[in-house]
Amino acid sequence: MTPAKNILSYSYYPGCSLHASAQEYDVSTKGLFRQLKIGLQEVPDWICCGATPAHNVDELLSLSLCAKNFSLADRVEGDLAVSCAACFSRLKTTQHKLAANDIKRKQVEAAIDGPVSLAKPVKHLLEILAKDYGLDRLKEKVEKPLAGLKVACYYGCLLTRPPEVPELDDSEAPTIMERVIGAAGAETVAWSHRLECCGANFTLSRPGVVLKLSNEILASAKGAGADCIMVACPLCHGNLDIRQKEIEEASGTRYNMPVFYLTQLLALACGVQTSRLGLESNIVSPMGLLREKNLL
Repeated sequence: MTPAKNILSYSYYPGCSLHASAQEYDVSTKGLFRQLKIGLQEVPDWICCGATPAHNVDELLSLSLCAKNFSLADRVEGDLAVSCAACFSRLKTTQHKLAANDIKRKQVEAAIDGPVSLAKPVKHLLEILAKDYGLDRLKEKVEKPLAGLKVACYYGCLLTRPPEVPELDDSEAPTIMERVIGAAGAETVAWSHRLECCGANFTLSRPGVVLKLSNEILASAKGAGADCIMVACPLCHGNLDIRQKEIEEASGTRYNMPVFYLTQLLALACGVQTSRLGLESNIVSPMGLLREKNLL
């Protein structure tokens, strides 16, 4: 019997976090796409995109890191799929700036010792699922609807802003996360802090700021009746999940709020084995909640 061909196929840029502190995001992304018969081929020899710090230190370095990744991505067929919101932002920003500025483009070409390739579209996983694959098709693949699970979709700073760069959804009133997880049967809540910053850039330099901002996000989600928060950014996940106990101690408030990557919830709904979702890596264990909702 001839195996079914992939419906869609992409080159894949995981970024540094997904090979380290956010491995559960990488594992669940690959598991979900395999289940949906969407091809993913990792870009060979990819390098760090510079994430949030590089462009604050050296713009040429930041642009050159991303431009080099574009050249490497040309070795693999398909649009460039990106999981991390920070990586997505930097790659899209580089395309935007270099397409509009020939001087910067020539400087980058000198830095990477080669031509800059800007033709390959950069797409976040949300765009692939909602637009390329399609919500109707995604609904058909759901084996275990997330019925009764109230999800607070957290966009953070980088997924939709600045408006002229990501072009993922409306920058001030996006709905793409809600539409995607809604296709899996979850209930999404309306809450005030879904676009607010968690303070990721200040994680090391000003941790007090991070605790304050992240506490406000958790409090908003809790107040809206959410069972959990869904993110698309390892930096946001780190602040809301890894630091949640620290936030609770500083604020005197108990949240016990599981924080999922979008692919963890979607892969669960689409029938990927629980052991392949990386749920054991979540600091705030989601197991009790998932059992309560009859999802395990």
